[in-house]
Amino acid sequence: MTDSRRDFLKFIVVGSMAAGCPVDVSLLAAEDSPAPQVDGDHFEICHQVRDGHTFAKPPISKRYDVVIVGGGIGGLSAAYFLRAHDFLLLEKEAHWGGNATMEEYQGQPFCTGSAFDYTGTASDHLARELGLAPIPINCADPTIVNGKWVADTWGAGLDELPYSASVRESFKKFRKDMLVLANDKNQEQFDNTPLSKYLKSYAPEVKLWWDTYGPSNYGATSDDTSTMVALDELKDMAGEAEHDSRITLPGGNATLAQKLAQSLQVKSVDRMIAGATIVSVDPQKTEVHITYFQNNALHTVAAKFVVMATPKFITSRIVSDLSDDQTEAMRSFRYCPYLVINMIYDKPVYNRAYDTWCPGTTFCDVVVADWVMQTQPGYKQKNNILTFYTPVSELHRDKLLQISGCQKIAQNVLHDFQKLLPEFSPDPIEVQVYRRGHPMFLSAPGIFTKVMPAANQPLERVVFANTDSVGPESLVYAAVEASRRAADWTEKRLAGSTPAAARAAAGFSK
Repeated sequence: MTDSRRDFLKFIVVGSMAAGCPVDVSLLAAEDSPAPQVDGDHFEICHQVRDGHTFAKPPISKRYDVVIVGGGIGGLSAAYFLRAHDFLLLEKEAHWGGNATMEEYQGQPFCTGSAFDYTGTASDHLARELGLAPIPINCADPTIVNGKWVADTWGAGLDELPYSASVRESFKKFRKDMLVLANDKNQEQFDNTPLSKYLKSYAPEVKLWWDTYGPSNYGATSDDTSTMVALDELKDMAGEAEHDSRITLPGGNATLAQKLAQSLQVKSVDRMIAGATIVSVDPQKTEVHITYFQNNALHTVAAKFVVMATPKFITSRIVSDLSDDQTEAMRSFRYCPYLVINMIYDKPVYNRAYDTWCPGTTFCDVVVADWVMQTQPGYKQKNNILTFYTPVSELHRDKLLQISGCQKIAQNVLHDFQKLLPEFSPDPIEVQVYRRGHPMFLSAPGIFTKVMPAANQPLERVVFANTDSVGPESLVYAAVEASRRAADWTEKRLAGSTPAAARAAAGFSK
């Protein structure tokens, strides 16, 4: 594609840039023509919270049994589990679902993150309880490298990689050696060791593959990846499992978020407030005061207990009375900035696999948005929508602030994709770019076994529920597991259990 042709593509850049702080539209004046469309609002309030500004809190307007902060799948699940109680659910964005957000093009749904789940998980059970029917993905991940498409990368595909015989043998030796380590019972030592330490003994192409895979799945290259997490991933990919345990829904996990929101809104729509930016959560002796900003005004409510279904770096700045140790643990989490780029084609371009890895490109992988729907009787693909996962270095988070920066990254992704294979040369009819500043935590060494337990301990009247409360990766089932545990804790406390007894009953570690 020529530069002049690319200038005429329709680019749409949407999404909140910083978790906890939507995008300030005034900073995003388009620099290129044609001007992309923008969705977002101001984040001055969030930055004032971050910087320690003290707000004049209004009097308490209403009291609840429990207030849930955060309307992603974690917060929605907590509200669902606690729906028999008098709850209030607060969400900063104008929509529900958090990272599990769905878009549509001419009636065809596609996800902007949180694309899949695993069979038998807490989130799978919840989806089925709500009447949804997740569909098996049933497709080992291929890799495109050096102009060749290789099926089942970590299975039979290792013999097909377009590398020298010595490099292919290095891949196979890595697989063999790591699977031995994966069966070691002392996984804590691997959690505290970066994957790059083990990669030194193998061909650099092995490291390149993992430095492509990691940022898309858990936010980190091998230098910042817990070896334990990588071992778990390799066990799934290398054929130890009997089959691909991944499942998904049309539109990804956003379908679960939508169903949760719809289910709650039937009876509790007046207790679900979107567009509410939390200013503070202040535990008192017999209740908790929650102050939030909505419709250009501050509001304060009180609750017997609070569930914080928000990332820890936000939580640590909102909740008062945290100990220094817990604050330090919460702020030890690191979060990956991310672009999810959807290329929409009016003709078939790529339908050969669900999730394909592309080492050496500006993106990590490409997902066929309607992969599972193609197996359903009577389904006909209207548009070929391809989702490109494009994490950005933490040092370059500022690139997501400017429309022109996001558009440039999307152009580079398209350029790299079109070079991979000849059949990828057609131009899309539209490019949608969804940006998030802090969508998932890095599964870095020590996060799971050291940081997470310290950060996640409930207070007297506040409990924490988010994917960074369970881990070891930022996955949808972790959000549901965390909310289930938080709901159990809340119900025990509402019934009169002591904090210690509630912690034990809900399964919190000491």
